[in-house]
Amino acid sequence: MKDVSDENYYLVREDVLTESMQKTLEAKRLLQNGEESTIWDAVKRVGLSRSAFYKYRDTVFPFHSVVQERILTIFMQLEDREGALAELLRTVAEAQCNVLTIHQTIPIQGRANVTLSLDVTSMTMELNTFLQALKRLPFIESADVVSSGAY
Repeated sequence: MKDVSDENYYLVREDVLTESMQKTLEAKRLLQNGEESTIWDAVKRVGLSRSAFYKYRDTVFPFHSVVQERILTIFMQLEDREGALAELLRTVAEAQCNVLTIHQTIPIQGRANVTLSLDVTSMTMELNTFLQALKRLPFIESADVVSSGAY
């Protein structure tokens, strides 16, 4: 196996990846989640040749799979409602995130700012799905990622 310790890595947006790279990522996801049991079935489902899959399978990775332990910091503006923080923390717990820190400001004009630092190593959903779940809570006016990355 090739030693990749001296390789350079880049973080790029999905829309700049080639179609083959995007399909390779999708095929890998299908295999990992058990939706397809063989490479042949996975590449057939996404419309990719096996040769293209083998070309890219060890070179393109979803961001979340590269980082083994992750801390995510989210800044939110909440409407000042009874039980809002408890419901927010319930949503975090349902996603299997571990709360590292909570900072909440005193509500001013019916709004409070909350910053959560979360260990998302065991998170059971994709980051975008998690953020959408937070934003759907009726008392959250905004939720933005401040930082994410490895320890």
